[in-house]
Amino acid sequence: QVRLVESGGGLVQAGGSLRLSCAASGRSFAIYGMGWYRQAPGKQRELVADITSRGSTNYADSVKGRFTISRDNAKNTVYLQMNSLKAEDTAVYYCNAEIRVVGGEIHDYWGQGTQVVVSS
Repeated sequence: QVRLVESGGGLVQAGGSLRLSCAASGRSFAIYGMGWYRQAPGKQRELVADITSRGSTNYADSVKGRFTISRDNAKNTVYLQMNSLKAEDTAVYYCNAEIRVVGGEIHDYWGQGTQVVVSS
């Protein structure tokens, strides 16, 4: 069984920063792409940023220049550094990873979500 566990959410004032972390744990697995999604109240879940196993990144236009995604493959962890936060960044943030358990196929795994609230 593979699990993704997120941390780092919270309440911050507009203009502030937060860093989210997501660590994968389990036995005998390989991670491919990793990413962060978010879902605001009444809205669909949307991609924030993703990163390939080789470090190529992709960002939503709304966060370019403010958010940075990175990963530590040795720790099976992906990070999201969020700077210059705005009220519209308020959402539940979910970690996603493409994972292959040894002997199996690649599947999407999701974290439980971490709340980010930006006060204006």
